[in-house]
Amino acid sequence: MSTTFTLDTSTSRAHPTPAPMKRMTVPQIQARKGKEPIVMLTAYTARMAQLLDRHCDMLLVGDSLGQVIYGLPSTLPVTLDMMCAHGAAVVRGSYHSVVIVDMPFGTYEASPEQAFRSAARVMAETGAAGVKLEGGEAMAPTVAFLQERGIPVVGHIGLTPQAVNALGGYGARGRSNAEHSKIIADARAMADAGAFSIVVEGVVEPLAVAVTAEVSCPVIGIGASARCDGQVLVIDDMLGMFERTARFVKRYDDLASRIDAAAGAYAEEVRARVFPGIDQTYQPKG
Repeated sequence: MSTTFTLDTSTSRAHPTPAPMKRMTVPQIQARKGKEPIVMLTAYTARMAQLLDRHCDMLLVGDSLGQVIYGLPSTLPVTLDMMCAHGAAVVRGSYHSVVIVDMPFGTYEASPEQAFRSAARVMAETGAAGVKLEGGEAMAPTVAFLQERGIPVVGHIGLTPQAVNALGGYGARGRSNAEHSKIIADARAMADAGAFSIVVEGVVEPLAVAVTAEVSCPVIGIGASARCDGQVLVIDDMLGMFERTARFVKRYDDLASRIDAAAGAYAEEVRARVFPGIDQTYQPKG
């Protein structure tokens, strides 16, 4: 079991928490269906997890880290090593939220057995509460296989970024009758297989509302509808770290500009030999 750490912000050091507060559980998330909305954000580091933890019910270690942390062109090159390292960091930095780790592309699609090996490694190395995988009806047997072996699963349907090449881009899904019907069937299959929650991404709002009403597990929207059972956003998008974001993102800050300003002020002081000053240097005693 992974240990929860408290980050001492005065020293930037992590110390094991002697008596961590009790985390939320998967059954508690399931019980929120149709009740108080579930708050979920992505997190990739211990410090960010610490900052987000008291505000969230769930923290998602998303494979979106490929783009926002590593500068990759998509989520496809993300590895299990990356997910395990960042998942462990987020667990160490949190004490309240249910932590879920994304399964990277190519680590679960081949067979339920492959998925179990990958998910078991994630659970053992991170201490997370469960995993998330993309796909609908085709992945339902895998979800059932994992769930029956004690691994909680969050499903992910609609716009599934790992299938961006097959989908032909990142446009909203569910505009045609055929696509609408397929996504409803995907949601049913995920729920029937035992997924304890389902992320619905990038679908037209009436479809998101229909999916939420159709299944008994909580539906967490991203680019979906406020009438879903909860919401998730990529933290870097929400904080305004990028100039361009998807239509469904609301920027709650412009952190990129503030970082730019702080770095600029630092650079000016270094070049003017103003920093470090007397308060940042060690002077002789006596």
